[in-house]
Amino acid sequence: MYDFEDKPELNITPLVDVMLVLLAILMVIAPNIVYEESIKLPQGSLSKQLSEIPPVHISIDKEQNVKINKDNYQLHEFMDNFFLYSKKLDLKATVLISADKTLDYGVVMSVLAAVKQAGFSEVSLATNG
Repeated sequence: MYDFEDKPELNITPLVDVMLVLLAILMVIAPNIVYEESIKLPQGSLSKQLSEIPPVHISIDKEQNVKINKDNYQLHEFMDNFFLYSKKLDLKATVLISADKTLDYGVVMSVLAAVKQAGFSEVSLATNG
């Protein structure tokens, strides 16, 4: 008859070995898998060329003198004068603001606010990098 004292044993060592080999294969192959989707882009206008818009440079020294390209202003005069000055500039131009690091944060932010109110959308703050 049947011997109930014999209990079946399950040896999982081969299963673990196979899984570790599969895991190692997957880890080696995964970085090399590249998914690429082909996209057909529309044709652009070849007759229209990009024009170079000169950037506007604004610098503020530690005495709070503001220089726009080559014109000098005092900080308290800058807000109104920049709005008038911006009428002769292209609003798509990039504005680069350079300020002395000892200046108060509020001074730089007031100049930035005046630039934004004048209608410029691309404004960068210069840093020593």
